[in-house]
Amino acid sequence: MKIRSTILILFFLISSCGSASKENFNIDLIKTKEFLKNNDKIEFFINNPSSKIISNLEFEIDDNLVSSPYLLNNKLGKNILKATFSVDDKQYIINKEFVIYSSIKPKIYSYKIINEFSHDINSYTQGLEFANDTLYESTGQYKNSTLRKTDYKSGAVLRTIPLSDAYFAEGLTILNDKIYQLTWREKTGFIYDLKTLKKTGSFVYGKSLEGWGLCENGTSIFKSDGTQKIWKLNANNLAEEDYIEIYTNSSKIKSVNELEWVEGKIYANIYLKDAIAIVNPKNGAVEGVIDLTTLKNNVTVKNPDDEVLNGIAYKGEPNILYITGKNWNKLFKIKIIEK
Repeated sequence: MKIRSTILILFFLISSCGSASKENFNIDLIKTKEFLKNNDKIEFFINNPSSKIISNLEFEIDDNLVSSPYLLNNKLGKNILKATFSVDDKQYIINKEFVIYSSIKPKIYSYKIINEFSHDINSYTQGLEFANDTLYESTGQYKNSTLRKTDYKSGAVLRTIPLSDAYFAEGLTILNDKIYQLTWREKTGFIYDLKTLKKTGSFVYGKSLEGWGLCENGTSIFKSDGTQKIWKLNANNLAEEDYIEIYTNSSKIKSVNELEWVEGKIYANIYLKDAIAIVNPKNGAVEGVIDLTTLKNNVTVKNPDDEVLNGIAYKGEPNILYITGKNWNKLFKIKIIEK
């Protein structure tokens, strides 16, 4: 009897799922361009092959009600068009994903080397930032991760704070006399006193995928996680409050790595690329790209495939950056020049 009851229950469940799947409702989204931009128009409707009566239909983007045709005015990157409706007293919720790209084409920049400084070739650079005239650096690799205080002119490492072997250090930034340092996959960041380098606390990140790069604008902290996203953190409790996605007018910029705040923009290393993206922090649009393809020709490296460009520091000098890479033996002072 129990066996027969179980068979009947299974038959009922399979029949129910089958009848539901026959509905085949989906959202048809009509666009006039391959790469949608804000101020472009889209149209959308429910594809209803069964021709059933649809009632209580609502469309939403970012929890805001919209109707077709719709003039785009949303954040760059992935957006979700959600439809909620009823058929035969049953409610349906279906989604349609679409992407909004930047409306501007990035300017291309080159560089000129102003000066070269010695840099520890054993430093697997993950984060780089000045506090006054002192350069602080976060170095990675399991069992070899550190926080360092350095004299950038001589290349001398003035002090080293090792991390536990279980942590792979990543980006760092400095705000309100505190150093914030990320770790890669451990979902943990550390806080240090700037003057003493004593560890004073830690923080966790739950929404972002991993820890890659950090920068700050004086009031907020920005964090990359190895994807196309840059997260905005509350400077008081390090909570991830929001994010932007990094896009050009025709592509997504993934693997965003080390960050630096420069005159109102976020400068971002792109992992495994000899380039720095200049990003609008309000919407994620790439406004410029600094081509640093030839810079690596000036350094000695042990493993060219891994020891890539990574490390941006800004000292307040207009159009001047300090640049290095993973296990590079030099730190470069460069001037940015528009092509």
